[in-house]
Amino acid sequence: MSKEAQRKQMSSGKGFVAALDQSGGSTPKALKLYGVNEDAYSSDAEMFDLIHGMRSRIAKSPAFTGEKVVGAILFEMTMDRQIDGKPSATYLWEERGVVPFLKVDKGLADEADGVRLMKPMPDLDALLTRANAAGIFGTKMRSVIDAASPSGIAANVAQQFEVGQQILSHGLVPIIEPEVTISISDKSEAEDMLLAELKSQLDALPGDQQVMLKLTLPETANLYKPLIDHPHVMRVVALSGGYSRDEANGRLSQNTGMIASFSRALTEGLSAQQSDAEFDAMIADTIDSIYQASVAG
Repeated sequence: MSKEAQRKQMSSGKGFVAALDQSGGSTPKALKLYGVNEDAYSSDAEMFDLIHGMRSRIAKSPAFTGEKVVGAILFEMTMDRQIDGKPSATYLWEERGVVPFLKVDKGLADEADGVRLMKPMPDLDALLTRANAAGIFGTKMRSVIDAASPSGIAANVAQQFEVGQQILSHGLVPIIEPEVTISISDKSEAEDMLLAELKSQLDALPGDQQVMLKLTLPETANLYKPLIDHPHVMRVVALSGGYSRDEANGRLSQNTGMIASFSRALTEGLSAQQSDAEFDAMIADTIDSIYQASVAG
């Protein structure tokens, strides 16, 4: 029953997807922005305890509910931990009404042909089995496009859909994320190529299979509308990609049917030094602003 309710929420629920999946490499930066410097911890274990504390604080905040936050992407270690005495995914769905997703990629390979593909994931099947047991609805995996390279972008998207099929075989919904770097000079050209490759791969999906897409906010408003309307796409979400929250919200509001899946832009302005009242007020304002941008179209 909950899977069907989760599918309905992700297909048509109003709101956005919170990205709470900072991994090992990005955790120190996320903590620093949160007001926790590297001298506050002396081991990876302590660092991950601190980032889990931040994520838990966000998840437990009164405004963080399915009313405006339809889903949340978790880091593997977050899935394996608890929030308020319950497994994280269970807490999100049962206590907050937020659909849980899991980041499954293991980081990026070195740049080649204008793209950074995902590193191999030899243990993916075992991770997906654990995710199902933990009550996870879907997954997310990120690769990167650094140039308008036709062959590179084709390889990037092909890899995403190949792994996506593996995820679908476990009954989970993959969020396919070929991120276009916002600072490249040929971003618009890269996005046109990406659109064509995504459409080709989607057209080839069998039966009633559906995936989600997580895409960089495009230079041309509504560029990805054909993907939003595609029968094999459950939802298209946008990454903030380094844009400030205000700019990300502004760009998002111009793209009909696209909703946010922000990470840094979600936690912008939050601080470990804030009182609970200050923290809750800040995250409530943030959630409302991202929600408004997500439903604007």
